[in-house]
Amino acid sequence: EKLPFVTFNYNTTIHRTTNQIPFELIYGRKPILPFDQQQPLVTLSQDPEHKTKLNQHLSVLTEQAKATILEQQHKYRERYDRYRTNPTYKINDIILVKTLNKRNK
Repeated sequence: EKLPFVTFNYNTTIHRTTNQIPFELIYGRKPILPFDQQQPLVTLSQDPEHKTKLNQHLSVLTEQAKATILEQQHKYRERYDRYRTNPTYKINDIILVKTLNKRNK
């Protein structure tokens, strides 16, 4: 019963990895939130270039998101590698092998 509200909240907040709002990445505009002040009069106009402008805007947003994702992945990798050691093994070294018990369900 609360899932639509949670989903809307998730899709209308800036994500750290992309620095973008998922709603804007899909629809090409900022979301209109229930508490945003609305204009009393709405005018509908047809712009013949709307589709082209929208596609260009979405392309720019997508490229920005991709660049930010790559940057964040690089930061995550550096943070992970900072505390990871790179072990070297010689023949006949004693090592511990961890096996995971996988259950077939």
